[in-house]
Amino acid sequence: MENIIQRNRTLGQSTWVDYIRRDMLTSGELDELIATGVTGLTSNPTIFEKAIGGSTLYDSALDQLAGERKSPGEIFEALAIEDIGDAADALRGVYDSTNGADGYASIEVDPTLAHDTVGTVSAAKRLWGRLQRPNVLIKVPATPEGIPAITQLIGAGINVNVTLIFALDAYRQVMDAHIAGIETLVRGGGDPSRVASVASFFVSRVDSAADALLDQRSEQGESSAGGLRGRTAIANAQAAYALFKERYGRPDFKEFTAKGARAQRPLWASTSTKDPAYPDTMYVDTLIGPDTVNTMPPDTLQAVLDHGTSSPTLEGSGAEATAVLDALRSAGVDMEAVTSKLLTDGVASFANSFNNLLASIDAKCSELAKSHS
Repeated sequence: MENIIQRNRTLGQSTWVDYIRRDMLTSGELDELIATGVTGLTSNPTIFEKAIGGSTLYDSALDQLAGERKSPGEIFEALAIEDIGDAADALRGVYDSTNGADGYASIEVDPTLAHDTVGTVSAAKRLWGRLQRPNVLIKVPATPEGIPAITQLIGAGINVNVTLIFALDAYRQVMDAHIAGIETLVRGGGDPSRVASVASFFVSRVDSAADALLDQRSEQGESSAGGLRGRTAIANAQAAYALFKERYGRPDFKEFTAKGARAQRPLWASTSTKDPAYPDTMYVDTLIGPDTVNTMPPDTLQAVLDHGTSSPTLEGSGAEATAVLDALRSAGVDMEAVTSKLLTDGVASFANSFNNLLASIDAKCSELAKSHS
């Protein structure tokens, strides 16, 4: 009997897990998830901060790398590359059986480079070169400086996961950057069928921000505001999906499709429910459709397997999304301001996690060194 994520796959949606820790790789946990139907894995600086800083799993490796006089940044990169490489190897069967359509593991470029195009491209190329696996995605943020990096990396034949997308306008730029990269690749004689990309559209954080504004409007006597709580993020994602279908249906991409190019799939990220009043599978059940990915933390994944629902909920949702976004505008919610702040906060949060991680690595290496003296 098929489980929910296997049913969702027949509807065109891949389920990825948004989590990594060394013991899930060594214990066979990831292999079990793959057997269940999980077809990819994503990571970010916050996930690695909790994995490395919050456990003793990496202490032996930390001790060895510190003994080689590696800096905290070099140590983290070595640990992350080993974990992501092992995850990609575990997923290689999915990649091969789908002819490269699925089976990817994602690793993020140093988030402190989010406003540095040259630095982002350089770091992404280094990670890609060190990992040497076709089923790895290099995560690049959808900042103004990250957008041209996407084109350069895709044009160089490097798989890209564009992260921290909140705004519809930014998403349009991301898609254009991807297609420009494919054009560069083809013009240079590259094979577009071997390059993959996803666009990670963050979901629940949008509701957290919009709901706070709607609550303020309700307190000020705006009667319609309360009825819009919990509807912003889904409408934003539905509108993004409509843009995806329109953009990749245009003639300028279809000529690349004939050469084997794949569309850059929308990936729904930040899909755990932040408000306990909302169903815990809300950002999965409502966003199922062809050519999409939903990456979810382990708790959300287990909730979906236990009591999620499976139906093509994204199909034909564009009109509903437009109506909700229009109602939000009428209620005084400025989506441009909301999404702009979310991007700024998201970049800062990942950078803080990265810096905290480096500090934790430095402290742990010092403690381990003392234990030998």
